[in-house]
Amino acid sequence: MAQKLTNRKVAILATDGFEQVELTDPKQALEQAGAQVHVVAPEGDSIQGWNHQDKGDKIPVDCTLDQVSASDYDALVLPGGHFNPDQLRTDNRAVQFVREFFAASKPVAAICHGPWTLIEADVVKGRTLTSWPSLKTDLRNAGAKWVDQEVVVDQGLVTSRNPKDLPAFNSKIVEEFCEGKHPAQAQSV
Repeated sequence: MAQKLTNRKVAILATDGFEQVELTDPKQALEQAGAQVHVVAPEGDSIQGWNHQDKGDKIPVDCTLDQVSASDYDALVLPGGHFNPDQLRTDNRAVQFVREFFAASKPVAAICHGPWTLIEADVVKGRTLTSWPSLKTDLRNAGAKWVDQEVVVDQGLVTSRNPKDLPAFNSKIVEEFCEGKHPAQAQSV
């Protein structure tokens, strides 16, 4: 893959309970495109991945939320998994980190259950998204238009449903992250 994202820094925000392939595959695709990618977590030296209902690998944490800000990065990825976004959406630092990407019109990508954190950050109103099907009502209640599609792009926000969508998701995040800021995305936060 061409080095489209050279000199771009991307944060992947996750904590224990992330769906492993939803972190590792986008990370690999972004690095192959030339991006510098950091795994950012609320705390700790590593976070526990899951392969559906089975424990996966521990992934090293590059930075904690106390060590970084959205201004350090050009884009953000939110992997899914059941536990990961549920924990992140109760962490005020994580929610604020997400809000700051939207306030700066930076591209953001979320897959599977990842949009739960977007709901808590109050950044989905008026947007079209997809997700794991069980989030459909949550997203609609937060003011989003939910659609059942492999990958959806709405003004720099890229969303997908599940690990089967990763090839399309990864392709779109490289494309959108290459484009950079999306001014129409800015919302008051």
